[in-house]
Amino acid sequence: MELAHSLLLNEEVYNQLGEFQKAEFIFEWLQFLEKLLPVTSRADIRENQKKLVEQLTSLLNNSPGPPTRRLVAKNLAVLYSTGDTFSVYQTIDKCNELIRSKDDSPSYLPTKLAAVVCLGYLYKKLGRILGNSFTDTVGNVLKAMKNAESQGRYEIMLSLQNILNGLGAAAIPCHRDIYKAARSCLTDRSMAVRCAAAKCLLELQNEAVFMWSTDLDSVVTLCFKSFEGSNYDVRLAVAKLLGTVLARALTSKQTTASTRHNFRRISLEEVMELLGTGFLRGSCGFLRASGDMLKGTSSVSRDVRVGVTQAYVVFVSTLGAQWLERNFSAFLSHILDLVSQSHPKVIQSQMDAIGCRRCVSFILRATVGGLLGEKAQIAAAKEICQAIWKLKKVVDTAMSDNNLETRISTTDVTASQHVLVCALQELGSLIHGLGTTAAPLLQDSSTGVLEAVISVILHPSISVRLTAAWCLRCIAVALPCYVSLLLDRCIERLSALKSSPEGVTGYSFAVAALLGAVKHCPLGIPHGKGKVIMTVAEDLLCSASQNSRISLQRTQAGWLLIAALMTLGPAVVQHHLPRMLLLWKCIFPSCPKDLETEKTRGDSFTWQVTLEGRAGALCAIKSFVSHCAGLLTDEVVQRLLPPLPSAVDLLTQLSSIYKSYGNSLKTPSTVYRHKLYELLAVLPPKTYEGSFCAVLKELVSDLTVPDSQIDASTFLLPSLCHENDLLLLGPLLQETDHRFIEEQLLLGNSIAGGSLEYDPYSIYEKVAKGDSVPKPLPPVLSVISAATRLFGVMFSHVAESHRLQVLEHLLNSIKQTKGSRQQIVQLNVVSAFSTSLKHLANCKGSLGPEEVRRSALAVVMGALESNNPLLRCAAAECLARLAQVVSDSAFTAGLAQVSFDKLKSARDVVSRTGHSLALGCLYRYLGGIGSTQHLNACVGILYTLSQDSTSPDVQAWALHSLALIVDLAGPLYHVHVEPTLSLVLMLLLTVPPAYTEVHQSLGRCLNALITTLGPELQGSSTTVSALRTSCLLGCAVMQDNPDCLVQAQAISCLQQLHMFAPRHVNLSSLVSCLCVNLCSSYLLLRRAVVACLRQLVQREAAEVSEYAVALVKESREDFTPADVNIREIGLEGALLGLLDKELDQRLCQDIKETLTHMLTSMAVEKLSFWLKLCKDVLAASADFNTVASVDTTQEEETAKVDDGSVLTSDGDERFYPFSNPRWSTRVFAAECVCKIISQCENAGSAHFDITLAQERKQRDSRDDFLVLHLADLIRMAFMAATDHSDQLRLSGLQTLLIVVRKFAAVPEPEFPGHVILEQYQANVGAALRPAFAPETPPDVTAKACQVCSAWIASGVVSDLNDLRRVHQLLVSSLVKVQAGKEAQSQQYNESTSTMEILAVLKAWAEVYIVAVEKQKNQSDAHNHCLKVANSAEESYKGVTSSASGLLDLVQADLGILSKLWLSALQDFALLTLPSEYALQLPAEGGTFYTAETIENARPHYYNSWALILYATALWLTSTGFIVVDPDEGVTNLSRPVTPTTMCQDSSTRPLVKSPEDVNTDRFHLILGITVEFLCSPRSDAAMENIIACLRALQALFDVPWPRSKIGGDQELGVELLNVLHRLILTRESPDIQLAALEVVRLILFAAQEHVKEKRRSAEVDDGAAEKETLPEFGEGKDTGGLVPGKSLVFATLELCVCILVRQLPQLNPKLTCSPAVQSGKHLLLSEDGSRLVAVALVILSDVPAICSPEGSVSVLPTILYLIIGVLKETAVKLRDGQLPLTVAASLQALKGLLSSPMARAEKSRTAWTDLLRSALVTVLDCWDQVDGLLQELDEVSLLTAITVFVMSTSPEVTTVECLQKRCIEKFKITLDSKDPLVQCKCYQLLHSIFQHPNKTVSYPYIHSLAPSIVGKLQETEKAKPENAAELQVIQEGIKVVTALTATAEEEHRAHLVACLLPILISFLLDENALASATKLAKNLHEFALQNLMQIGPQYSSVFKKLMASSPTMKARLESAVKGNQESVKVKTAKHAKNPGKSSSIQLKTNFL
Repeated sequence: MELAHSLLLNEEVYNQLGEFQKAEFIFEWLQFLEKLLPVTSRADIRENQKKLVEQLTSLLNNSPGPPTRRLVAKNLAVLYSTGDTFSVYQTIDKCNELIRSKDDSPSYLPTKLAAVVCLGYLYKKLGRILGNSFTDTVGNVLKAMKNAESQGRYEIMLSLQNILNGLGAAAIPCHRDIYKAARSCLTDRSMAVRCAAAKCLLELQNEAVFMWSTDLDSVVTLCFKSFEGSNYDVRLAVAKLLGTVLARALTSKQTTASTRHNFRRISLEEVMELLGTGFLRGSCGFLRASGDMLKGTSSVSRDVRVGVTQAYVVFVSTLGAQWLERNFSAFLSHILDLVSQSHPKVIQSQMDAIGCRRCVSFILRATVGGLLGEKAQIAAAKEICQAIWKLKKVVDTAMSDNNLETRISTTDVTASQHVLVCALQELGSLIHGLGTTAAPLLQDSSTGVLEAVISVILHPSISVRLTAAWCLRCIAVALPCYVSLLLDRCIERLSALKSSPEGVTGYSFAVAALLGAVKHCPLGIPHGKGKVIMTVAEDLLCSASQNSRISLQRTQAGWLLIAALMTLGPAVVQHHLPRMLLLWKCIFPSCPKDLETEKTRGDSFTWQVTLEGRAGALCAIKSFVSHCAGLLTDEVVQRLLPPLPSAVDLLTQLSSIYKSYGNSLKTPSTVYRHKLYELLAVLPPKTYEGSFCAVLKELVSDLTVPDSQIDASTFLLPSLCHENDLLLLGPLLQETDHRFIEEQLLLGNSIAGGSLEYDPYSIYEKVAKGDSVPKPLPPVLSVISAATRLFGVMFSHVAESHRLQVLEHLLNSIKQTKGSRQQIVQLNVVSAFSTSLKHLANCKGSLGPEEVRRSALAVVMGALESNNPLLRCAAAECLARLAQVVSDSAFTAGLAQVSFDKLKSARDVVSRTGHSLALGCLYRYLGGIGSTQHLNACVGILYTLSQDSTSPDVQAWALHSLALIVDLAGPLYHVHVEPTLSLVLMLLLTVPPAYTEVHQSLGRCLNALITTLGPELQGSSTTVSALRTSCLLGCAVMQDNPDCLVQAQAISCLQQLHMFAPRHVNLSSLVSCLCVNLCSSYLLLRRAVVACLRQLVQREAAEVSEYAVALVKESREDFTPADVNIREIGLEGALLGLLDKELDQRLCQDIKETLTHMLTSMAVEKLSFWLKLCKDVLAASADFNTVASVDTTQEEETAKVDDGSVLTSDGDERFYPFSNPRWSTRVFAAECVCKIISQCENAGSAHFDITLAQERKQRDSRDDFLVLHLADLIRMAFMAATDHSDQLRLSGLQTLLIVVRKFAAVPEPEFPGHVILEQYQANVGAALRPAFAPETPPDVTAKACQVCSAWIASGVVSDLNDLRRVHQLLVSSLVKVQAGKEAQSQQYNESTSTMEILAVLKAWAEVYIVAVEKQKNQSDAHNHCLKVANSAEESYKGVTSSASGLLDLVQADLGILSKLWLSALQDFALLTLPSEYALQLPAEGGTFYTAETIENARPHYYNSWALILYATALWLTSTGFIVVDPDEGVTNLSRPVTPTTMCQDSSTRPLVKSPEDVNTDRFHLILGITVEFLCSPRSDAAMENIIACLRALQALFDVPWPRSKIGGDQELGVELLNVLHRLILTRESPDIQLAALEVVRLILFAAQEHVKEKRRSAEVDDGAAEKETLPEFGEGKDTGGLVPGKSLVFATLELCVCILVRQLPQLNPKLTCSPAVQSGKHLLLSEDGSRLVAVALVILSDVPAICSPEGSVSVLPTILYLIIGVLKETAVKLRDGQLPLTVAASLQALKGLLSSPMARAEKSRTAWTDLLRSALVTVLDCWDQVDGLLQELDEVSLLTAITVFVMSTSPEVTTVECLQKRCIEKFKITLDSKDPLVQCKCYQLLHSIFQHPNKTVSYPYIHSLAPSIVGKLQETEKAKPENAAELQVIQEGIKVVTALTATAEEEHRAHLVACLLPILISFLLDENALASATKLAKNLHEFALQNLMQIGPQYSSVFKKLMASSPTMKARLESAVKGNQESVKVKTAKHAKNPGKSSSIQLKTNFL
């Protein structure tokens, strides 16, 4: 194929190819040429033009296929437009000649068609250049049309469209001729020709004025005629034409002189009148119609009505939203008039009326719902209300005029019903769509929406009453705050109007509808409402028999209310269950005898009431079973069962009752049947096994002797066919934007579809997806669908022998009927049987023996050859399921064989389509029937059928079946891929475009082939690349197809290809194709586009976005204005716009996902762009709702000014690309802002650091950072948070919360000490204030509390007066909380007040925690300041103010808060109890929840308990557990004071508790909750909760009293430690582990205190004398044994070992042997790891303190092993000589351990000494182990460890000779180190050892090491220091010798001084040298001088002697002293302040 890529056709290659390859090759070349020509230089084109034209025109003669001819034409046109045009006339002549040719043979047809297409494209591209040649051409083409067949007519129409397009106004001379030709084609028998003619006329009307002036009437009539017998595509095309022409007629301002005299402006009324006639009278013309009307025969065909309906929508959409706003009232009255009494003919039968109502609803939904923004929608809703009021008046007058008897028959009343239904439905849908934005509309008393709706609840027509109820339900779902209010109002009216039939039914409908709305309102309704409704229902049922006039209505109403009540779910229903079961038991006779007596009594009316009541009861039970499955215990099921047999008995008697009492019982008995079947279908079949036979009998008779002659296939079958197979049956069964009205056409003329009045019980059910109003079917049909469902359930449960009888009976009944009736019976039987196979397959049942199979097969095979395509489709699926259930390969092979034989012999379309589909379906459930022969046979037959060009249907079905097999045969199919692919391509290139169904099947085939090839498509072998090219070629052909669904297929094929071989798909052309179709009028095409985009942007979002913009900039002609928006706002903006307009839920979801993917990959790079998009969407809400009402107190005035400026700061850019986006779009935009922030957070710190951001922005202006857009973020959050829509307010507050959290710490560079957010405090305050208004929903207030606490806690505002604004809001909520649960509003469910109260308490808790933490940090800082200097007082005061101020703010309310917090924690403790304690919970509920709403309240407690717990712990510790409220014990006995008193009843409770008891209770409450949570935190438990728990424990054990509790209760301590151990094992987070270790430390500390206290008190008690006999305190007693599980020490050790081994696996002796750890390499721990190890070591060193001496001996080896192990493993040299944190900690721990009193206690002393010696040996051995690795081991750490041993243990440990020797040896080696830092440290350590008070310890060291130190110093006389480190070594050395001198005995001292002085004097410099000396020399000089000044006076005798003996020294000293006299004064002053460097180092690591 690559050879085809050249400018000229490569004829050599071409001629060598076979016939079919030639076609492919040509197509590939033409495709390449199309891309190449526009980018080739003009010179190159001219050079090759002649040859090219020849090649292209010669192709015309080669009978090219449809796609090829279109490409030839396009290329020729482009060639002439870029090259020379002189030969163009020859080409045109040639084409005309080909068209004139007399050859009519089929083989010549493609050439003629190609010539026609060619002319069209030439004129389109070259237009007026072609001068006057067009008249001849058009004449010629029109002449050819006279005897052309349908393909010819189709192409001629499209060609004429192109010619008109190219010539524009120049074509006026031909307009009339073309118009005439197109008129005849518009009513052509071929639908494709009609579509083409409509397109042609649409093009014509652009210039042909007569079409919308003089000939307007005839154009309109013509369109109506065209709708007759049309299909979906024709209706779309003609509606577009009709709508556009009428819109043009209305808006044109005609001024040309030629037409002025006969042209008059047409008015809106006349246009409407024209459309109205089509709607009302159809296509029969204006004159004839009136005659027919008189005779009463005419009926408008449905397709005309549906077509006109679509034309209305096009008409309004063309005129636009603004026009609709201006003319809405005229439009509304016209539309409603269509179903009014002024046209009685239209609505004479209920069926017609329902159809018309649907059309009217569709027009209103598509215009008002689809075009208008929210503001305009509110205005429209007001208009609709006015209309309702007007109609209400008409009804009122009519009803009051006449006396009661005749009032119902008045025509006016019934007439207005349809208008009212349409108006109410639209009003409901409008408000439902507006959501909470509709609040102002409902508050507007002048409109009176609620009054209007409620007033028509009493309308005499039942359908109006139902629709009014539905409208109320919509209002309730949109505005949840109205649910309770409306319920109360309706219940009250229901009770008041108990004796009016309309009142009872109307208001019961309303209540039921409102109950159905509750599940859509997350805030619910008060629990008590259920009780009220149950009482009303019972009352209605009990009083039904009192008044015969309304007994029917009362019975129905009572059961309807109970059934609706069930939807509230188990929590509500369980309270009313006994009453309901009693009613259920009473409604049916208790035994068969009673039923007999019933039959003999009664008349038709009593039977009507009885049946109605029993149907209602069945419905209520069904509702109970489906909504309260949780309550269906065995006991309840047992109570449900007794009435069932009686119900079934009545079912069997129905026919005889019906016979006795006549026709009036027909509907009630059908309804009863339906309800009983529905109930049985949801009950477990076991429960009614006894009635199986009776029920089956009835079912079979229902299916085989149906009441109705209606073909119900479109209801029954689609659910039984596979959704993919339904694609075969055309667009009617697919989802389209017009599904709502198109459905009617599916149903045949005898039925119009469902409507609410057919089954009032559906009003409370969940609505089916996508439909607004429920549309139950008429009872006759719904009975059949219920029967088929129940048959399915029961058939799979009856015995196999019984099955055979049933099937044979069914077969016979099919045979016995004839004609259309037979088809209906067959349809019912197949549906029922197919459902039963579905059930059998699901429960893996078997069908039964051979006979059963045979009968089953006969049922299915009969249907497989039915005339109804839908039935064939269902039968094929049924056949496959049959094979699946039998699952026997021989049986399956037999089925396939039957179909093979049939297909070979049959010639009729019906059996060929049915059996070919059956072959494909068989594969679906048996996944590859395994054998290749079978596959080959299938494929062979289907190949043949798919090439049967005489019947497109056979082709389509065969190809569809082939696609199924390709998809399902898996790897077996690989052999067939190539031939199948070439077959598909060949058909794509040859099948005429008019056969769309064939093209769609081809698309499915191609898609399946691509999936089968899968990732192989990436390969580079020749075969693979050939296959890939073929796939791409196929996609290209399909993309060019005029049918939208084929284009959708093409897109999904390209999507598949892009997934498997992304490199080979041309992204830019794919994106251009997607952008063009983004706003297609076909839903499935839009879905395909968005699904493809969603996949593309996951990988290449940036490229996709760039291509889209680049494409629009080239502004190709095929862009519709709708997409031009991409130019301004990019693809992202276009998608957001589409999201706003789109109504299809699935598509919206896909758009959101696409945008989210784009945002995650691009938001950071295109930050400004994304933020502007979101801002534009959100800003639209700002002009709609200015800031929500704010109290205007003086203080807030300023705030409001700020907010105003915030809102209007960008007033200059008034251009909003989004006009009035819906609230849901705005919510999505707000969510996007949050996502952008989190993306930036991952992208880098510059986004949250203004200084850095500004710097980088200056460096590169393209950089963009979030912090620079802070004003916009705040503004967007503010706009969203103050909107009318509650969802948007929640999103806005969430955004604000995120902004506050992320930016709180960003400093403001211009004002140091302030943060950047501070300037926005007015906006934050103003955004929060409305959320605390009294009428705000609780969820918004709860969210706002969270924002308040975050804002206060963030520390942004330091000035208390500013904080008070927000603080005040929290205070106001606290007041509300104090009022308690009783005072909460009765608007929502009680659990919402729990939510709000807990949110407030949690917010306060957060503020309190932050205040306490701040104060703690500041007091730490303060203490630090005091250490540094006292002058810091003032600055400290400044700092404190904000923290203590914040604490003061909280302090005022702490008393109340603490009580509330404790109550909340008690509630939480109760709620966490396991379910077996449920009975012990307090009956009235807790403090903040009611017993009934316990389940709903739980999540709110889980959400907030942790912070409340922490705050309570902090409060208790701040009071030190001292404060006990004197009222505590007495107050409020109605609620449980503490969990401990839970089960006692209040009389036995002690009235006042001692403070100790109260404290103990509180302590255990906090501890209990914490331990319970930490024991098993769920894997998704929030980190914050765990940390808060641990912090609470820390706070608790920070005070003595709780410590004494835990210290004294060892079991409790051990349990806590075990819980913490488990936590550390399961949570990796270092924060959690550190916090846990801190708690461990405190527990250990508590235990230490306890042991000390016991020892102290024992000593005091026993007196000092009997010290020997003191009992041993501490663990281990006198045996030293520790019991795991009981021992605190053991638990602590376990925990520490766990931490240490996890960080340093080398410590585990088991691991050390393994090769993985043997390497001996040192690991550098992370910072967190080091901190963990350090804390663990500190804890370890404290352990011996809680042991008895014997106990300490048992744990000491472990502790020493671990401490020294850490030292050994982490002692690594760091570059700057710093000690690693772990080493410092281990040395510290070692020191703590060695100085433990246990080491000196007499009982343990010897053991300790031995162990410590061993430890010292281990330390010394570290050195020797690592010979090769010495360089990285840190000697200093080990020396320090040795020094710690020497200094901290008793002398007997270290003075053993062998140990002492080794220690001294180590020091010697280190002294000779080359590293000055090491030397220096060594000197420091020796310094401390030399000064050891015990001579036995220090002398050996002095003797061994002093000489070498002095020697080293004497060497330095010659070698002066070269850097600071060496200088320090000398200084340290001098210090050691000085110290030695001080400790030496008298006789040696003189000798030492004599050694020291010369060294010091040698460092001195004289005056001259001093000036030129280096800094080091100067420092040394000063140091020496200073020391000399100190030593001289101390040892004056030695000093004088030495001076006398050495005059040179004396002279040197004197000159130095003189030279330095002045500077020394200054220097010594400095030195006093700054003691040398060395000491500071000692401070850092002073372990000694």
